[in-house]
Amino acid sequence: MTEEEQEALLEGLLFVSGEEGIDIQQLMEVMSCSEDETENAVQRLQESCSSSRRGMQVKRFADTVQLTTKEVHAPYFKKLVQSPSSAALSQAALEALAVIAYRQPVSRLQVEDVRGVRTDRPIRTLQAKGLIEEKGRHDGAGRAILYGTTEYFLEQFGLRTLEDLPPLPETETEEEEEFDLFFERFQQAVQPD
Repeated sequence: MTEEEQEALLEGLLFVSGEEGIDIQQLMEVMSCSEDETENAVQRLQESCSSSRRGMQVKRFADTVQLTTKEVHAPYFKKLVQSPSSAALSQAALEALAVIAYRQPVSRLQVEDVRGVRTDRPIRTLQAKGLIEEKGRHDGAGRAILYGTTEYFLEQFGLRTLEDLPPLPETETEEEEEFDLFFERFQQAVQPD
């Protein structure tokens, strides 16, 4: 594999890994490279991303490598998050929101365990809409971010506290009806007037 191919592969791996990043050891295994080759690929990608033409940067936290946005663009990201969005939530985002609402604080991986699919994008959408927020970090390895609902979530659903959430149903038929009602109510709450 050429140096350019290693750099491109590394960039793709960092993108796919999301906010969790990847440990150098895991990068070595996945890329089938030596430690020196992996370290050199990380350094080349860091230098490549430092160009003003790039919107991403490679950060290093101990032995973890992560692809992040540049701090200089933070005001624009804040503007994007604060801008009203008229788009309705996807089914994936609604499912993720239900899991977070009932099981909070919960990590992205715990949400994925319940849903059975990746949840990066739905979680970003929910954060952007102000329905969930970071509630801390897991004590275990990797210190995963824990998510929970916001006051805005409670407001949108007309809840005073999380105890006002409807109880989880006992049977699958009840469950389907309850979640359909939950999603229908939420869709109505976030639809533009």
